[in-house]
Formats: sequence, structure tokens, C-alpha cells
Amino acid sequence: MPSKTPKPRAPSAAASPAPDRRQRVQAVETGMAVLKGLARLGGRATLTALAAHVQESPAKVHRYLASLIEQELVQQDAVTQQYYLGLQTLLLGVAAMRQADPIRLAEPALARLRESLEVTCFLAVMGNKGPTIVRFEEPGLPVTLNVRVGSVMPLLWSATGRVFLAQLDEPAVLARARAELDAAQPEQRALLDSADPIGTLRRAVRSAGCATVRDTNLKGISAVAAPVADYTGRTCAVLTALGATGGFDASADGPIAAAVRREARAISTLLGHQADAPASDGA
Repeated sequence: MPSKTPKPRAPSAAASPAPDRRQRVQAVETGMAVLKGLARLGGRATLTALAAHVQESPAKVHRYLASLIEQELVQQDAVTQQYYLGLQTLLLGVAAMRQADPIRLAEPALARLRESLEVTCFLAVMGNKGPTIVRFEEPGLPVTLNVRVGSVMPLLWSATGRVFLAQLDEPAVLARARAELDAAQPEQRALLDSADPIGTLRRAVRSAGCATVRDTNLKGISAVAAPVADYTGRTCAVLTALGATGGFDASADGPIAAAVRREARAISTLLGHQADAPASDGA
């Protein structure tokens, strides 16, 4: 009796995805690349500029834009013919911003600083009485301090306050700084530029990307602080690391300052800030 030729087996369901499924995944990836490219170009761009940015042909990008317009993720200006982010994209952004809480988003950064550098660190926001600590982390062998969550830091004498002073062009902040300067002791004033103490301090902090202090706020304590920016670029919080002056490198170009700046940028990125990170901090 002749043997039967075995029938070929059907592909297993566990095998690689079917071609149409792969195509759908690739289509979604390309669509998201077009949408993100439009966002990175400021939310508005011509077809030519967008195609060049995502490195695809204008014809291909145009097809994806048509689909995104159908879903109200993109719109087109009838006059300039430029494409811009649509209503549904705006609603997605609003939903994301509602979750963008700097205090919550800073927790991993604070933990990394505490564990990698073994230093005390905290996050502060600008309150109605001044820079106020809202999250505080200590290493296994904490430094004895009289500051905790809720403590208000001075603008001129703390690294935290100096960052807020440098970054916020607000009348109330500048007025508070002038009041601190008027009440300063002679030895405190001697630490500042005599001709333009507040202006010089602000420029120095902006130039360094961080503020450093040694024994100016608390005797025996040094600190480094860097700004945390939201999606508008406004400083909404300040990340600070501190320790005993004898064993704490508070130089603006030292490893602690580099780590604080790097972690502050990481929080800022999670808040929607898109500034490029300097290569010097290893980011």
C-alpha cells in the first residue's frame, strides 16, 4: 500500500508575527515618529521640514499626516499649509501635565543621590514664605541638621535659595532678597560682591548651572543645588545635596555638583522640559 505524503503543517501561533501584524506595528511606530517629530519642531511645521526631520519621504509623511488629521491629533493651517498639533494631542498633553508632580517625580532622583553619594538631599519649592523643603532624604549616617520638611531656606545664604533667586525674575523674590541683604551681618555682606551683590550672585549661579555654599547658611555645612524646570522652562523646584564641609566637595565642577545637575535635568525631562544636557556632566 503506497504511503501517504504528509501534509505540511500550518505555522504555529507562537511563531513570528504575521506580515500584516508587523506592518501594523511598523505603521504605528512611523505615525508616532511623525507626531513626535512635529512636537520637537515646536508643534508646527511644513511637510518638507517634517519629512526631513523624521528622515522619510514627503509622500509617506503626508499619508501619515492624513491619518493623524482624521484622528484629530494633527491639523493643517489652510493659509500657510503648515501642520500643527491638534485638539486630541492637546488633551493628551493636559492629562500628562496633571500627573507631572515634581515632588513625586523627584523621589527616584533623591534616592539615587542619597545612595550613590551618601549625602543628605532634598527638594524645595517656592512657598509664600520663601524656598520650602517638601521632600527630604538622608543616608545611613545622616548629618545632624536643624532643617526638615517644611523648613524655609534663605535666598542669599543657602544654595537652594540662590538657585531660586537666580532663576526667578519675580518682584516678590527680588524684594525678599533685598530684605535679607538689608538685615545681613557685616561678615555675611563680606561674602558678596559689594557693588552689585544680588546681580553678581544671580549671574554666577546661571553661568554655573548650580549654586554652591560653604558654611554660609549653617556652620559646618556645605551644599550644592540645581534648578528643576517644568515644560515652560520655569524653575518650579530646586534639588539640593548637602553634607559636612570637611568631607563634602561643594565645587561647581566637582562630582557632587555634576550629579545634582544631572538628576535635576532628569526630573525636568519628566516634567516636559526639553533643554539639551551639557556633555560635561556625563549625561
